[in-house]
Amino acid sequence: MPRCVSLLLNVAGTKSKAKGGQGQFPITQNVTVVEGGSANMTCRVDYNDNTSLQWSNPAQQTLFFGDKKALRDNRIELIRASSQELTIKIGDVSLSDDGLYTCSLFTMPVKTTKAFLTVLGVPSRPEITGFTKPAMEGDIITLTCSTLGSKPAANIRWFRNDKEVQGSKELNATGKSFTVRSSLQFQVDKGEDGVAYTCSVEHVSLSNLYTTTEVLEVHYAPRLEISKPQIDPLEGQYFKLECVSIGNPIPEPVLWSKDGGELPDIERMIVEGRELTITTLNKTDNGTYRCEASNHLGTSTAEYKLFVYAKDFPGPTTDPNALGQHGPDHALIGGVVAVVVFITLCLIIVLGRYLARHKGTYLTHEAKGAEDAPDADTAIINAEGNHVHAEEKKEYFI
Repeated sequence: MPRCVSLLLNVAGTKSKAKGGQGQFPITQNVTVVEGGSANMTCRVDYNDNTSLQWSNPAQQTLFFGDKKALRDNRIELIRASSQELTIKIGDVSLSDDGLYTCSLFTMPVKTTKAFLTVLGVPSRPEITGFTKPAMEGDIITLTCSTLGSKPAANIRWFRNDKEVQGSKELNATGKSFTVRSSLQFQVDKGEDGVAYTCSVEHVSLSNLYTTTEVLEVHYAPRLEISKPQIDPLEGQYFKLECVSIGNPIPEPVLWSKDGGELPDIERMIVEGRELTITTLNKTDNGTYRCEASNHLGTSTAEYKLFVYAKDFPGPTTDPNALGQHGPDHALIGGVVAVVVFITLCLIIVLGRYLARHKGTYLTHEAKGAEDAPDADTAIINAEGNHVHAEEKKEYFI
């Protein structure tokens, strides 16, 4: 609306200039001022024959007639009054001063021109509501940023740390000013702990942004893991395990155990805070070590399997965290040897059966002649014949 009026007034001003030589139309200018500031309203004519100029407010109350003050308002004062100009000053401007002001030139007929005084309503500093301290992991929360008294309506922007995020905007008019709200809704997880949410207010009346920030605190159940040294656990050396925990509140205290029971040797197994140190490793230290910690939201555990290697052992080629993975793989070597022996035995058996089967065939053919012969002489002859055939068979198989 102010822009439309401004265009109309500019056209009116142009017409007044065009008629300046004919009908003495006054010339005015639109004024914009921030609430609480001062506005100078000027009305002038190109020439004058001692005709009076007058300023009136949007309620058509006369403010000044020439150099005579007509309205009792200590905020309004005369700056200059002459036959060609009337300038007044309105101090400590409020939103109620916003509107169309009229400058009149008392000729016959009276000539008037209007000027729009635009008062910018300064928004209040933003306020964030909806923070629950602390928030619990899994909760759904709604953050709302509000600013009051802006004219025109202010713009609100949200930032999660340094990254802008979009909120839902709500606008309400209160008189000539606006109340602006913007809301964010999200589900809380542990990643939100320590995140800064900033509400920023932008407005034409502000040279710098108004901002306010709240830091979200999230409580969540603990999560543990055991940090182990990079060296191999060798007999005679010291060994340290650390129970690394995250959680809010910080889970305390950390409890260490071995194979489901208490630590067996408290003289060599020293617990300091979250660390377990075994001063002189030996084979009896083999086993599963567990750390446990709690907060009011839950309990968490972590485990580590320790295998202590001989001092002269060159070291494992795989993760020593698994028991049984130490030294050369004798089971694999034994398996290979067993397979070789089994295959050799199978070959010997097959070869023996093969030779035995062909030897029996040879003797049977040789004996066949004696069985079919009617007398001994014939049997001998037949046997000799079969022997010849057998020799041929032997040569065939060879």
